Amino acid sequence: MKQIIKDTLARISYWLYRTHIMKNRIRVHTIEETIKELIVSEKSMVRFGDGELTVIRGKSIKLQRNNPEISKQLKRILGYEYDNMIVTIPEIFGDLSIYRKESRQFWKEHLLFYRKWYRECCNTEKVYYSTSISRFYYAYRDKSKCGLWAEQIRQIWKGKELVIVEGERTHNGVGNDLFSTASSIERIIGPASNAYDRLDEILNCCRTYSKDKLFLISLGAAAKPITEQLFLEGYRVLDIGNLDTEYEWYLHQESEKVPLPKNEIIGEEANKKAGYHAYLDQIKYYVL
Repeated sequence: MKQIIKDTLARISYWLYRTHIMKNRIRVHTIEETIKELIVSEKSMVRFGDGELTVIRGKSIKLQRNNPEISKQLKRILGYEYDNMIVTIPEIFGDLSIYRKESRQFWKEHLLFYRKWYRECCNTEKVYYSTSISRFYYAYRDKSKCGLWAEQIRQIWKGKELVIVEGERTHNGVGNDLFSTASSIERIIGPASNAYDRLDEILNCCRTYSKDKLFLISLGAAAKPITEQLFLEGYRVLDIGNLDTEYEWYLHQESEKVPLPKNEIIGEEANKKAGYHAYLDQIKYYVL
């Protein structure tokens, strides 16, 4: 019964939002525009999804315990202070018909509880970009463009020397061709959870690299302050979130959110047993 009431309130709230002209409406570029911007420019990117809004609200999420400092930092970063570091948020403030039924209901419910946080934190003088760049497959009702989007995303790092900063379970690009267009890959492995607690150590490892490297960060909520700090120091940094998971679902044309076996592999011996020798060779630093 509680869920039925919540669903009903979410639908009514969304209808009221959509049928009334609202001053200072939050604007978000499409996924196509977001991908193009990252191909044609050298801008960095920081992404916000529902998890980051939960942390801003002062709550913990699965992979990051909350503390006042990270909440404060995320809220400020969401305010979109820099022209050359684009901020992405969910593309949910217009027509939700682009999403499958389950996703439409999820976002309506999300807006029921978080719309005021977007209004408080977002800069309505800026046009945000789409967080769906890292969630380009599962949620979409029409999947006919997903192949094109996947190929375009891979062009962002074509010919680039990558430094991937990720959790020890993540294995970005392992077992697929997500980064096959890059010229080289090195990795910094951080904690699978609560990476914000090791922020300074992770940043110090990143600083050993030259500024011609392209950094890809996949460390949950901690990726936001890492991305901002490296950007301010002159690096190009892309917060890619769960892009690898989404890419795997696309490759296998999954109809549901299935777990990836590689995300359960931890430690050198387990990675050797799985045959991930190239992955192990790419690791230059551990911060665990």
